[in-house]
Amino acid sequence: MVILGIESSCDETAVGIVRDGHELIANVVNSQIDIHKAYGGVVPEVAARSHIEVILPVVKEALEKAGMQWKDIDGIAVTYGPGLIGSLLIGTLTARTLAFMFKKPLYPINHVEAHVYANFLTTYPSDLPFPAPAEQPKFPLLALIVSGGHTQLALFEDHFNYRLLGQTQDDAIGEAFDKVAKIIGLPYPGGPSIAKAARSGNDRAHQFPKAHMKNPYDSSFSGLKTAVLRHVQALCNVGIDFPSTELAGLLSASQRDDIAASFQRTAIETVVDKAAKAFEEYTPASVVIAGGVAASQELRKQLSERIPRQIFYAAPQLCTDNGAMIATLGCFKAMANITPADPLTLGVSPSLSM
Repeated sequence: MVILGIESSCDETAVGIVRDGHELIANVVNSQIDIHKAYGGVVPEVAARSHIEVILPVVKEALEKAGMQWKDIDGIAVTYGPGLIGSLLIGTLTARTLAFMFKKPLYPINHVEAHVYANFLTTYPSDLPFPAPAEQPKFPLLALIVSGGHTQLALFEDHFNYRLLGQTQDDAIGEAFDKVAKIIGLPYPGGPSIAKAARSGNDRAHQFPKAHMKNPYDSSFSGLKTAVLRHVQALCNVGIDFPSTELAGLLSASQRDDIAASFQRTAIETVVDKAAKAFEEYTPASVVIAGGVAASQELRKQLSERIPRQIFYAAPQLCTDNGAMIATLGCFKAMANITPADPLTLGVSPSLSM
């Protein structure tokens, strides 16, 4: 069973080809990071236009890397939500057209759920220079999904049978990294920038608060972000009406690095606390970390110290948005004989939840 997966929910135009839910044959990602860096974040209209320009060349490149033609593809999977509506439309319209033209079954995929499935790949192609997991995660499976748009904790009893234990009630953790990076003058995307600065900083130099939630598995990062802003304003001896865009110029390099390290520790501790509590309560057979923030070395370090079980991580290229995770979940849907979507009517769902 070979599935081609298309991902275009935000600012990555990506296509992956996967066999039988475990073998990654090809993975091509066209990133727009350099385009959006100038704006300090993703501009939806710019993202959609870029998808239009590159999506067909990316599909072609993935097939060429795999050494395959359309006759070798058994089905197409595509992200239909959540995400930016313009970006989602480009991906789904492309997938619908290809499915109709080549008479392939079409599987709509939840982007957040698919992040978990990147960890089911146990064979990587030679151009992915990271060791693949030796085995697939086992059920029941605890999944911590952390990215620029999502912070969720879910318990999977089996494929397609899961429940959401908790999620962020405002900003996602990756979004908080982006916003704090902007405050202290670090470039977009914030996660890698803060991680780099934090290596030179003291993560105990500043104490930032963690939100206390009614549901212990829910999270909140808006208050942490505001606490960093107020702390930086006080450190710079300016009022709360001082423009946040001008604060970075008042910080020394050592102050910036200490704030980055202290913020990173607190933000990561917030999600690790919840994952560790869920592990103790539900004793899952496997723990999976998914999403762009899963590439964080600080996150991996803290989790390894708190959870006494093997933790599954995909290669860094498969933590951020990619077509491989879409194709993998598509494989499991096809192998489970789930009814495909109608390529003439499939729509998008920008606010889709798990």
